[in-house]
Amino acid sequence: MPVKRYTVDGNKIRTLDDFYDRISHRMNLSDHFGRNLDALWDVLAFDIEGSFEIKWMHADKSRKSMGEDFDRVVKLLRELEEERDDFHLNIEP
Repeated sequence: MPVKRYTVDGNKIRTLDDFYDRISHRMNLSDHFGRNLDALWDVLAFDIEGSFEIKWMHADKSRKSMGEDFDRVVKLLRELEEERDDFHLNIEP
C-alpha cells in the first residue's frame, strides 16, 4: 500500500487552532474530531489506515508563533511515530 503524504505549511500555522484547521482539512478528518490533543491522538492512532507521513514545512515559523503548543504537538507526533510503525513525521525548518 502506498504511503499517504500530508503536507502542512508552517507559514499558515500560527496557533494550535490553525494546526487543527490545516491537519483536519488535509487529512479529511471526520466531523467528530474534537480539536484537542487527545482527539488528535485518537484520530491519528486509530482512525487513519495504512502508512502515512505528515510533512510540516516552514516549521520554524510555526514554532516561533505557537510557542509551547508547537512543542506539545510535535511531542505527540513523535510519540505516534514510536507507537505506529507506519507513520513518519518530517519537520522541515
